Amino acid sequence: MTDYLEKILTARVYDVAQETPLEYASRLSIRLHNRILLKREDMQSVFSFKLRGAYNKMAQLDAATLERGVVAASAGNHAQGVALGAKYLGTSAIIVMPITTPELKVKAVEARGGVAVLYGETYDDAYAHARELANEKEMTLIHPFDDPEVIAGQGTIGMEILRQHQKPIHAVFVAIGGGGLISGIAAYIKRLRPNIRIIGVEPIDADGMKQSLQAGKRVKLDQVGLFADGVAVKQVGAETFRLCQQYVDEIILVNTDDTCAAIKDVFEDTRSILEPAGALAIAGAKAYVEREHITDQTLIAVACGANMNFDRLRFVAERAEMGEQREAIFAVNIPEGPGSLRRFCECIGKRNLTEFNYRIADQTEAHIFVGLQVANRQDASQMAATFEANGFKTLDLTDDELTKMHLRHMVGGRSPLAHDELLYRFEFPENPGALMKFLNRMSPNWNISLFHYRNNGADYGRIVVGVQVPATEMEDWQAFLRTVGYRYWDESSNPAYHLFLA
Repeated sequence: MTDYLEKILTARVYDVAQETPLEYASRLSIRLHNRILLKREDMQSVFSFKLRGAYNKMAQLDAATLERGVVAASAGNHAQGVALGAKYLGTSAIIVMPITTPELKVKAVEARGGVAVLYGETYDDAYAHARELANEKEMTLIHPFDDPEVIAGQGTIGMEILRQHQKPIHAVFVAIGGGGLISGIAAYIKRLRPNIRIIGVEPIDADGMKQSLQAGKRVKLDQVGLFADGVAVKQVGAETFRLCQQYVDEIILVNTDDTCAAIKDVFEDTRSILEPAGALAIAGAKAYVEREHITDQTLIAVACGANMNFDRLRFVAERAEMGEQREAIFAVNIPEGPGSLRRFCECIGKRNLTEFNYRIADQTEAHIFVGLQVANRQDASQMAATFEANGFKTLDLTDDELTKMHLRHMVGGRSPLAHDELLYRFEFPENPGALMKFLNRMSPNWNISLFHYRNNGADYGRIVVGVQVPATEMEDWQAFLRTVGYRYWDESSNPAYHLFLA
């Protein structure tokens, strides 16, 4: 068994890494009635903790091995850590990156002396190619998480936390992708202060560690969500899984809106902008406080990365209000007649409107799509009750993904010609030709009756498609879904779709 305490204490990370501050988040602490401390790994030179483990691994290699060079697979943060470490140690580094990797991260690798090779659409594709290159060129593969030296390098964060805050700590929150970061931190903290809770945080659509711990074995996910790309891992490591079984107390899942709200929280306290994966721990700490109703405790969240694409900020800003439960979205039916709209607006009162869409439906009623600023989720429920009490049939769409992503931009599009229409959402890697690849796979006999695409400045694209598929061709449609290769959701029964578009 590896002695991680010794490995962490003797890890070589400070040639390239700095001891990052443990910073008090005053605004967030006041709001949550607890002391929230942020471990600022986003302040490393590569804006991520990843250089600790990568460099520690490379620093352990003998001179002959190091001279042959290193290979890594990464979508960004690990890549930059390996490139920087290789430059410091005077060796070459080949970094295999998925073709969907943002240009910002590719250039960051090249600026640090690494050779970027774009290959495949996913991390798994890139990793397989990296292994081939390592074997072919007799270079050393630097794994992003499932390696004791990498884990020990990340564990120096736990060492710093205990040295920087020697008073009681209730819990430490850590994002989980492959598990290297939380494994190293937990292995150190649990050996010295086992009463501190170690809590992992994963996106609800990339929860490989949670599912694995529940199953008692490593589970490989068929697909992972792409928003928090830094933790988009289909299968956690064998060694990281073992350590998490031993040391991690629980795992909390958060959604995209929670993550966006956490990015905003950190910005308001620090004026720094975390990437989605970097903000997971903060989102998890907020969810934990809400669930446990604790006060006056010290909670530490590892802000583990800030490699954020600027174009993605638009999406984050839109969804942050949802994550903070400060915006509610409703579809409201009102009688079509004089005075109805005025009565509806009187119900809203002095609340701030975030969105208001109106379109006549028929001679008897009109549909209104409205967004309102609210104090919390209970406030939203009370607003819906007010509408209903005044005779307006109301549908609360605040938690409906189709509405938040697409319908709020498409309200009012009905057509008597859209017979046999199916409505599906698709998510695909955002790279040249992806949309055409999708369309080419569809049967030319199927008419597209509705189509909405919005570029969110992210590594992925999302579309909603209305397709007219005759009942006799449903088997062909199902075959298309099985082979298209993209994540999809059937929204044909969505009540918002039937209200505004069907």
